[in-house]
Amino acid sequence: MSEEFEPRAITVRDIAPADFISAYAEHLKNSDKFELPPWADLVKTAVFKELAPYGDDWYYIRAASVARKIYLCPGTGVGALQKWYGGSYRRGTRTEHFRKANSGLIRVILQGLEEMHVIEKAGTHGRKVTRVGQQDLDRIAGGVARAQVEDDDDE
Repeated sequence: MSEEFEPRAITVRDIAPADFISAYAEHLKNSDKFELPPWADLVKTAVFKELAPYGDDWYYIRAASVARKIYLCPGTGVGALQKWYGGSYRRGTRTEHFRKANSGLIRVILQGLEEMHVIEKAGTHGRKVTRVGQQDLDRIAGGVARAQVEDDDDE
């Protein structure tokens, strides 16, 4: 019984999240269409954080993560993303409470991705990935998969 292997397209779902997010963040950083806001080095990502992020590429990494989230779950809006990136607000000796992430930061990232035509508004609620955006994300996922296969072949 010889079955022919038919290759199927690699999508974002087939790639490990950390690998895809780092590759897409690098793509956004090299892109002329996605710009870093001037206040990006001053802003905290949430109320419960004490300091702003240390890394230089944190904004691109967050944007790549947001794009992946919307790809996997169309119709996701700012509020759902706030909950996803939220965390525990540590108040010293008092009990911890959950706090949402910065909505303005998420909104600006979504607007930047809309300008690149990666995502668009989905009716009245949330955002969804456009056809061009899906092709772009899947192309980068395919590149990551090929790089992983080549690394496995070298070893």
